[in-house]
Amino acid sequence: MASASLVVSAEAQRNRAIVAGTIGNVLEWFDFGVYAYFVPVISQLFFPSSDPLASLLLTFAVFGVGFVMRPVGSILFGIYGDRYGRRKALSAVIFLMAFSTLAIGLLPTYQQVGVLAPTLLVIIRLLQGLSAGGEWGGSTSYLVEFAPEGRRGFIGSWQQVSVGAGFLLGSLSAAFINQVMTHDAVVSWGWRIPFILGIVVGLLGAYLRWRLSDTPKFTEIEEHHEISRAPFTEAITTYWRETLTIFGLTLHNTVAYYIPIVYMTSYIITHSHVSPSSALWIGTACLTVFVILIPIWGALSDRIGRKPLLLLSAGGYIILSYPLFMMASSGSFALAFLAQLTMIVFLSFFSGPAPATYSEIFPTKVRYTALSIGYNIAVAIFGGFAPFIATWLIKITGNPLAPAYYLIAAALITFLVVLRIKETAFSPLK
Repeated sequence: MASASLVVSAEAQRNRAIVAGTIGNVLEWFDFGVYAYFVPVISQLFFPSSDPLASLLLTFAVFGVGFVMRPVGSILFGIYGDRYGRRKALSAVIFLMAFSTLAIGLLPTYQQVGVLAPTLLVIIRLLQGLSAGGEWGGSTSYLVEFAPEGRRGFIGSWQQVSVGAGFLLGSLSAAFINQVMTHDAVVSWGWRIPFILGIVVGLLGAYLRWRLSDTPKFTEIEEHHEISRAPFTEAITTYWRETLTIFGLTLHNTVAYYIPIVYMTSYIITHSHVSPSSALWIGTACLTVFVILIPIWGALSDRIGRKPLLLLSAGGYIILSYPLFMMASSGSFALAFLAQLTMIVFLSFFSGPAPATYSEIFPTKVRYTALSIGYNIAVAIFGGFAPFIATWLIKITGNPLAPAYYLIAAALITFLVVLRIKETAFSPLK
């Protein structure tokens, strides 16, 4: 009886850890998603210009600015999390997220305060980037360290489920608001609603995280006095090869994330001449499929290994990116939907096993810091600015298919990196 009670208790604690570990990601990517899906409105309100493409570029640039602070956040929160525990770091991260999200919803527009409006928007995006830098690596480490042997792929995949769920919630909010409100009402005040409501999710997440215990792996090294006193130094010296490997893995992971999930809605509206409402519903349907598939592939990676799925994802993008962009720009609603859905399915092959793969590369004492640094530097450079780079490539080449080359280049590099890493699915967590 006692043994059965302990098993139930451990399972209940693990389930609470999954909820608390993922809810911050839901908020973080809900905000990023809402910003991305309201880009046409935000560009009018904060970056008015006689050239709509110039306004769009500036708005996507500010989207990317939020990623500039992610490496800084990864260092600050990573060091804190590796020295004092995942729970404390993740609790601080979610507080910063919640109030930054609320602040965007309360911002004055350019028409009201002039240049101060975009300035404040940039500052808030920088604060959000700081929190995002501490969230991804921390929640990934937290979930995988709670997972039993043989289930790290499945448990870890919920980190990516939460990211997809955040974007899905943002997409649903934007689609619903655009569906039920007039365009003038959306521009006037409707766009603010999702940002303001984000504070509810943030406060709930902070409450849940603060009440949890730390991970068994961190508690173990704490009891054995094996905590690193300089995790950042160790990450860039002792584990620099592993940190660089994370960077290489993330190239495809981040470019193939922000192009299909963030950028394709604007792309389909602009180049396939699908209505904004229809394009948002395409994105919402694709995200729903994405969220469903991720834990399936995470669980499969526990049985067949991480590498086959990672290679399938990167290889698919190398082969299919160009024809998929042809389909997305064809002017056909059905082809645009099929193109984005195919991108999402191949991305899910990577997203399922990715959190476990990243975590298994490092030992517990530096996992939060090292994982965060490698991941967030790649995201800051190549992911956050992916919508901007895609828009810029089209502008300078005059070719609406130009973003496909960006996807292919990132996927090719990651494909080569995956080929050289060891399979970690069947080894104990360090």
